[in-house]
Parts: sequence; structure tokens; C-alpha cells
Amino acid sequence: MPDLISQMYQRKWLFGVAALALIGIALLVRGFWTTDGRAARSQAPAARVVPVETALAKRQQVPVRIESLGSVTPIASVAIKARLETEIVAVHFTDGAFVKTGDLLFTLDGRSIEAQIAQTEGVLARDRAQLAGAERDVARYTDLVAKSATPVINLDNAKTQLDVYKAAIKADEGLLQNLNVQLSYCTVRAPIEGRISAANVKVGNFVRPADTAALATIIQMAPVYVSFTVPQKVLPEIRRALAQKTATIEAIIPGEQKRAQGQVSMIENTVDSATGLATIRATMPNADEVLWPGTLVTTELTLRTEEAVVVPSNAVQISQAGNFVFVIKDGAAKVQQVTIARTVGDLSVIAKGLAGDETVVTDGQLLLSDGTRVNPRPARTASDAPAGT
Repeated sequence: MPDLISQMYQRKWLFGVAALALIGIALLVRGFWTTDGRAARSQAPAARVVPVETALAKRQQVPVRIESLGSVTPIASVAIKARLETEIVAVHFTDGAFVKTGDLLFTLDGRSIEAQIAQTEGVLARDRAQLAGAERDVARYTDLVAKSATPVINLDNAKTQLDVYKAAIKADEGLLQNLNVQLSYCTVRAPIEGRISAANVKVGNFVRPADTAALATIIQMAPVYVSFTVPQKVLPEIRRALAQKTATIEAIIPGEQKRAQGQVSMIENTVDSATGLATIRATMPNADEVLWPGTLVTTELTLRTEEAVVVPSNAVQISQAGNFVFVIKDGAAKVQQVTIARTVGDLSVIAKGLAGDETVVTDGQLLLSDGTRVNPRPARTASDAPAGT
């Protein structure tokens, strides 16, 4: 009997231990499930907010411009060549110097011409002396014929000799004048004002009029021409602007901060049928020699100014549906389709899609889609850039 009671106590004890173990396991499993749920709820993704840079769409006066590629051409260019077969004895300029009209450039050897001039002057003096003698003979024979002291034929012969000496003197004077002209060719002077090239020949070289290479070349630097082409469809608008005197032109030189200004002076009288382009020529004062002949420049022909909505060009994005911008409304980015009329510098002129005063995204568009929450900030300026950048 005691054994039976003992066995019953042992079974109750085992059942109690097993019940406690089951309760512990249940509590442990519940704790794990509760912890995992809280973790899952704590790891749920929050709404994404994208930081972006913004700018304001503005309505302002913007120029209507036509940009084209042009070239600088001189108004006047002179190739200096020798007009005598002789030797160069002096060069009076520095290569590439600025010369004025009348400046002495080259001196050529003119000693042979000087000798011919001296010889001709001697012949002229002789003929003048003979002419004086012939005039005295005519006067003497005239008196004798009046007194019937000599035949008339002697007077006629004296008059003929007088005419011969007069003709000889005239020929001598013409020859002397020609020699003086030839001698003037020995001093070569600048016919125009401008920038001279390097001297192709130096002292001691023999030059001839038949030489193909010029001694040097002078190019007028101020004013100069800038020639460029425009599509034929804009010609009517350009002609109206010229008639109203609102058209101005600027030439932008690569690597130069300055801009050269001028006026349109000519529109070519024909349009190239092969390309549909018309040539326009502008006259530029170029007093500071910013424009160098032969340089390729970017021309900006401003026709007028008009009011329009503009945004920074980096705000405009391209998709298969066309151009668009992200407009910020109520803290979210919205896609707004726009039509671009033209660009002016770093601004895009909006023809349709914006009315002005909208806030548009200028940086960070790659992370945006329609409706994305954003944290806008103004676009950085040069002063906001980190030091050393």
C-alpha cells in the first residue's frame, strides 16, 4: 500500500513538472513571436523624401537671338611686291608690327637709276643750251631777212632747228620724270594702315616684279568684317529688325572674355540653293583688335527683346513624350510637360506649360518620379561651393 501511494505521488510530480515545462515553452514561443512582430513593425519602410535643388520659373524680358558660326575677314589687305629688279638694302619694320599709311617698309638699291637720272639731266641741260642758241639764230635771221641781207631759207632752217631742240627737251623731261618714278619704287611705303606680316625676304635678297611671293602683307585690323550664314526662313524677320533698327550683333571669340559688337552691313543678294543658307556680313569697329582675321567666332544676332517665361536649362528633362520639368506642389514633385521655344545662355524659354512663379527642380531629377516627396533647397551658387573646388 505505501508503495502504491509512493508511485501515485511520483506520477503527480512528473505530471506537474511536465505541465510547468509546457507552460515555459509556450511562454518562450510567445515571446519570440511578439519580438519578431515588433521588429517587423519597426522595420516597415517610411515614405521616401528626396533632397533636390530648385529654382523659380520667372517671367522676364529675354532677347530673340540667332546664333551662327562666322569668320573674321579683313576689309583691306595689300600684298607688298617689288616693282624693280634690284636688291634689298634695308628693312625698316619689325615682323608683325602695326604700321601706318606712309611708313617706310623697304629700301631697294637704286644706284643705277640715280646714274641714269644724272645722265638724263646732263642731256637735258645740253638740249636747253642748244635751244637757247637756236632761239638766238631765229632772232638774228629774222632781222637779216627784214633787211633783205639773207635768204628766207636760212630763217626757215633756224626755226626748224628750234623746234627740234624743243622736242628733244620735251623727250628729256619725260625720260627724267620716268626715271624719278622708277627711283621712287626703291622706297617701299605702307599703302594702308594695319598689321604687317613677317618679311618674306631680308637684306641682301634680289627681288623682281615676277616673283610670286610678296615681300610682306598688310591687313587692315580696324574695322573688320564678320561673315556668317543663317537659314533662309529667318531672313524676313532679320530684314524687319534691320528696318526697325533694333538688330545688333555680337561676336564671341574662343578663349576671350570680351565680346565684339557691331552692325549688320549687308545681306547677300542670293540664297545658296544647295544649302538654303543666306550670307550676312557685319562691320565690327575692332578698335582693340579683339577680332583677328581668319578667326572662327560664334555670332549672336539679336533681333529684339520680348517677355517670356524662363527656367534654368538644367531643369528641363527629355522623355519619349517630349520635354518636361518637375514642378514642386505641396511638398511633392509633379511632372509638367513643357514646350521649349529657344535657349538664351543657360536659360530655356518656355513657350507652353508654365505660367511663371512655379518652383522647378534643377538637380536630383534621377531619383524622382511623379508624386515623389521632396525636400527642396535653393540651387547652390559659386559662393556656396566648398573651399578648394
